[in-house]
Amino acid sequence: MDHLLMLLLLWSSGLQAKGKHTLKETFRLVGGASRCAGTLEMKHEGDWRPVDDEDMIPRSQSYRMLNKAVVACRDLDCGSAVSVTQREESSKRPVWWIYSHCVQSRSIQENCVISDSSSFTLDVTCSDFVRLVNGISRCSGRLEVRSNQSWSSVCEEDLDQQDAEVVCRELGCGAPSVLQGALYGEVEDPMWTKEFQCGGHESALLDCRSSERITCSPGRAVGLTCSEPVRLVGGASRCAGTLEMKPQGDWRPVDDFYWRPVDGSDWTLKEAAVACRDLDCGSAVNMRRRVESSKRSVWRIYSHCVQSGSALRECLTSRSSSSTLKLTCSDLLLQPIISVSSSMYGVSEAQQQGAQVLRGSTFTISCSIQPQYPGGSFQLNFTSSNSSHHYTQPAVNHSAHFLFPAAEPAHQGSYSCVYHVYVFSHNFSSESRLLSFTVPDPTPLIIRAVVLPLTLLLLNSALYCYCKATRGQKLGRREDMELDSYDLGVPAAADEGARGAE
Repeated sequence: MDHLLMLLLLWSSGLQAKGKHTLKETFRLVGGASRCAGTLEMKHEGDWRPVDDEDMIPRSQSYRMLNKAVVACRDLDCGSAVSVTQREESSKRPVWWIYSHCVQSRSIQENCVISDSSSFTLDVTCSDFVRLVNGISRCSGRLEVRSNQSWSSVCEEDLDQQDAEVVCRELGCGAPSVLQGALYGEVEDPMWTKEFQCGGHESALLDCRSSERITCSPGRAVGLTCSEPVRLVGGASRCAGTLEMKPQGDWRPVDDFYWRPVDGSDWTLKEAAVACRDLDCGSAVNMRRRVESSKRSVWRIYSHCVQSGSALRECLTSRSSSSTLKLTCSDLLLQPIISVSSSMYGVSEAQQQGAQVLRGSTFTISCSIQPQYPGGSFQLNFTSSNSSHHYTQPAVNHSAHFLFPAAEPAHQGSYSCVYHVYVFSHNFSSESRLLSFTVPDPTPLIIRAVVLPLTLLLLNSALYCYCKATRGQKLGRREDMELDSYDLGVPAAADEGARGAE
């Protein structure tokens, strides 16, 4: 009976797996500087051939090709895919074409490889020595290094900011943004046994000096997130301007998003919001296309790739175009500064989130912001336990001053400055820190200010009189001693002299 049940289970499993055969990938990279760089070739049906992409448009970087490179680097145990380019040769040759939709899950299905001829081949570069695993993108994950054909996690104590800069550069990613232990899951041994000592300028982690490490605390395998190579240039702030990216090599402008619907303005802003998010600039507010006089090399983004959750760098393709994108993100204003001045205390900025003005004193709350845009206005918001008020003034020389003739308990509460400005055909605002404001009663302070000096004066007077009296007594005793010495000593000496003369 047990044998029959086992046969039924095996037969059921075979039915479920039917039609889902995964091709056992066999790759190699030839003609490069190492076994982890060169022209990508695959062995299929017993025949080694170069690999080409099914898209016949030449390009130097595409998320489709990058997915193939990820599979190849993993199969070769060569770390992470750093770059992939399509190269055109002088003549056609037999190649294996791999359909891109077959490698979305980082594997290749059996029926997704076809035989054809092409003059294009793929050149792939893998990181070889380092890789990031269990991350949400190619540029994030737990850091591992390869040594003696095995991969080891790196201890958090062994990697600093300069070391992380080298790792991100080696992986073809942007600058390190997060460096934290156990960020991408804990891991058991093996652990890397050396501490890296990079200067930050090296091109590879293996080029850095290192020293032996004794121990590493459990659960301290370092997780690293490298930022996306995105920037906005030529605008009034870092959150506005021409969109550029640097997935590898050089910075290039970004052209209009690929396969955009005719009426897709809102849809396009959703795609552009990914760039604003990578820049830590909020959401996309405005996006327009600018046509220049001549064509230049640009990056074009496959919109459906971004919609699937992939990073921008994984959705690029190289093109030549005369158009570029100008993008404005919402979070483009600096934070205003709030400060308080009064006749009693002078000026005090809200760095400690607190200020104090005596009751009845005149005080001024000032709002200011570093020069970015002309005009605008400041709104002073006040909130207490039982009321709230709003005061508005135009910004003059990027500041506004709110005068209060006399401080009262009703003024106690929290204040903040909000700067409003209309630029790029949109309204923007930025709020300062909260300022906690208190108005103490001056009477106890006045009493203390009067009583304390009087008390000190009385104490000083009493001490002076005591010291003077004590000094007088000492002087009196000294004079008496001198008189006694005169009365007793001098006549006695005279009498002895007289008796001697006789």
